[in-house]
Amino acid sequence: MFELKPLSQEAIPQAVEKAQHYRLLNEPAEAESICLDVLAIDPNNQQALVTLLLALTDRFGKGYAISSTNVQEVLARLSDEYQRAYYAGLICERRAKARLNQGVPGARADAYEQIREAMSWYEQAEAIRPPGNDDAILRWNACARIIMRNNLVPRLRDDSESFLE
Repeated sequence: MFELKPLSQEAIPQAVEKAQHYRLLNEPAEAESICLDVLAIDPNNQQALVTLLLALTDRFGKGYAISSTNVQEVLARLSDEYQRAYYAGLICERRAKARLNQGVPGARADAYEQIREAMSWYEQAEAIRPPGNDDAILRWNACARIIMRNNLVPRLRDDSESFLE
């Protein structure tokens, strides 16, 4: 195979900015690649981790394969407790939206459960948010609107006993 070429330490800020730019251009694979290059040199670069996490979630629900980078592993590397809670909510919310758009049987109930999980994460983030940062509230409200506008409800549970003959 190939041996990847390392970035210089001085190039990291510009590379992170470029990755964010690729995300905005709806090129999450390119953003992911750049973030992986940055993280190879600076494994704890929080901007690169957040951008990588967002690039990975940008790919939820797309018609092509998700990368081999695990979004939960990236989330665990965030050093800030607020960010971990906020982005855990965002992961759930984006998975829910992707599931809702699939329109397959059970998707609406799955989406409801994932959105409720996102809302729980946003409530945790809200409780520890920095002063003046209401992003978790904005996301919680967006989730509530998704549920209300789509008339989403939890999955009906079948509490009847199954009998074996």
